[in-house]
Amino acid sequence: MKVCVGLSGGVDSSVAALLLKRQGYDVFAMFMQNWHDTEGTLHGDCEWEEDKFVAEIVARKIGIPFYFVDLSGEYRQRVVDYMFDEYARGRTPNPDVLCNREIKFDAFLKKARELGADMVATGHYCRKEEVTDPDGVRRWKLLEGIDPGKDQSYFLCQLSQEQLSRALFPIGGMLKSEVRALAAEADLPSADKKDSQGICFVGKVDLPVFLQQKLRSVEGDVVEVFGPWYDASKKYKRDSELLDRFGATPWEMSDTDLLELSTPLDYSDIQFETETYRSGKHHIKKTRFKDNPFGKIAGRHEGAQFYTIGQRKGLAIGGHAHPIFVIATDIEANRIYVGEGEEHKGLWRRVLRIAPDEIHWMRPALEMAVGETRRCRARIRYRQELQDAVLLMREKGLFVVFDKPQRCITPGQFAAFYALPDPSDPYDAPELLCSGVI
Repeated sequence: MKVCVGLSGGVDSSVAALLLKRQGYDVFAMFMQNWHDTEGTLHGDCEWEEDKFVAEIVARKIGIPFYFVDLSGEYRQRVVDYMFDEYARGRTPNPDVLCNREIKFDAFLKKARELGADMVATGHYCRKEEVTDPDGVRRWKLLEGIDPGKDQSYFLCQLSQEQLSRALFPIGGMLKSEVRALAAEADLPSADKKDSQGICFVGKVDLPVFLQQKLRSVEGDVVEVFGPWYDASKKYKRDSELLDRFGATPWEMSDTDLLELSTPLDYSDIQFETETYRSGKHHIKKTRFKDNPFGKIAGRHEGAQFYTIGQRKGLAIGGHAHPIFVIATDIEANRIYVGEGEEHKGLWRRVLRIAPDEIHWMRPALEMAVGETRRCRARIRYRQELQDAVLLMREKGLFVVFDKPQRCITPGQFAAFYALPDPSDPYDAPELLCSGVI
C-alpha cells in the first residue's frame, strides 16, 4: 500500500512517517504550504521555510521521497475567507477544524492521490476503528487518542466516512512522551521541535491586525455589566426557573423552552443618559453619563468583531480586583460587554443549539431521530475535559443540555459529542458521534 504522509516538520508527523516506513508501507512525504502573507503574524516571514527545511531532512533521514505542494489558493478560499466572514458576523470560527476537512483530507488528499497514494497519514493523536453498521456496510469509528493531554479527535470532528476511509493515524495509540523518545532514538531533527501554535498554517497572530486585512476598525463602547442587571432581567429569571424545573429531566422541556435557553442574553437594554455639570473654579460646563445600577461604559474598543466571548487580553481596563472578561458582543451596535471575575453570570450557560443543517454525524448508524434523547459527553473547545450532557433532537435542531454550567459557550465554535465509554472496559475509548457549529 502506498501512503503519503503530510510532513510538517514537526515531531508528530515525523514519527508517523518513521512508523509507517518501519511497518513496510510504500511511503512518501509531502509538505504543503498554505499561507504566504505575513501581515498580523508574530513569527516573521520565513517560519514555513524553516519547517520545510526540517521536513526535507526528516524525509532524507527516514529514506522516503519528498514532495512540495502549494495549496495557498485553496486555503485562502476555503478556510481564511470563511474565518473572515464568521468574525464579521460576530462569531468565533475554528479554522483548524475547517483546515482538516477542507485542506488536509480534501485538497491535500487529492494531490496525494494524483501521485499514486492509496492513503494519507498525519500526526494526529486519534484513532480509527473498522465497524460493520446495521445496514451491513463497513464504516469507520473515530476514537480519541490514548494520550489524554493530546487527543486531537476534536479537530477531526467534521471528517466524512470517505475521508476517514483514506486516513491513517500512526501515533494515535502513543503518548506524546513516547513520540518524542522515538524521534530522539531515531535521531530525527524534529525530536525537540516545539509544537506549533496559533492558526493552522498561519501561526501565531495579532488577531485584530490580521483581521484588519478585510475587516474595518471602528471604535465603540466597552460596557461593563453589573450583578443587578441579572436580578432585573426577565429572560435571566425565566431561564433560571426553567433549569430549576427541568434541569434533571431536560427531555421534558418543550421546543420553545429549549430555544429560549439556547438563546444568549441580550444586554442592549443597558442604556446611558447624560447630564451636565460644572467643574473647576471657573465652573466650566461638562457632560458625563449618569450612574446606572446595571452597568457603566468602562472603555473603548477598535471593533466588536475583533473580540470573542471569554477574551481577557486586549481590553485595557484597569481598576478591578479581578480580571475582566468579554461576556457578549453586539456587531450592529458595535459594542462589547464585559464582566468582572471568573464567576460572572454572563460567562456561564447550560444549553446550546446546533442548527439542523449544521449537524454532522460521523456514521449514519449514530444519527438521532426527532424526539430522540441520548446521554453523551461533550466538549466545546479543544483540550476541554469531556463534559456530561444530554442530546435532544428536535425539529429546530440538536439541543445540548449540560449537567453543569459551561464557561464561554461561543457562537461559531464547533461542539463535538462523544459516546459514553463502557464502564466494564477500562480500555474503551470514546467514539466521536457528531459535531456542529454552535
